[in-house]
Amino acid sequence: MKVSESNGLLRLHIAGGNDVLIYSKPNHAPATFTILNFPVENVDKAVDELRKRGVRFEIYDLPHIKTDDKGIIRGNGPTIAWFKDPAGNILAVLETN
Repeated sequence: MKVSESNGLLRLHIAGGNDVLIYSKPNHAPATFTILNFPVENVDKAVDELRKRGVRFEIYDLPHIKTDDKGIIRGNGPTIAWFKDPAGNILAVLETN
């Protein structure tokens, strides 16, 4: 994945030739739900690589969502791990296998 910025717009250039356009919003309030999932082949590997780059994953211990110590939920639906972007929005890596 590559990133470029121009005129206040951020573009994520992702696999497959697709781009995700991100722009700022005045008076932004972070979303309280997942706004973007990044599909990956292996969540464990993605989490390990992102952690090396300073990404902190959310740890949940709720009745309906319990993650392990890496921040990954397994076995109750897709394998997924959540993290926050710099603006506080919730993003995730989601296993596609």
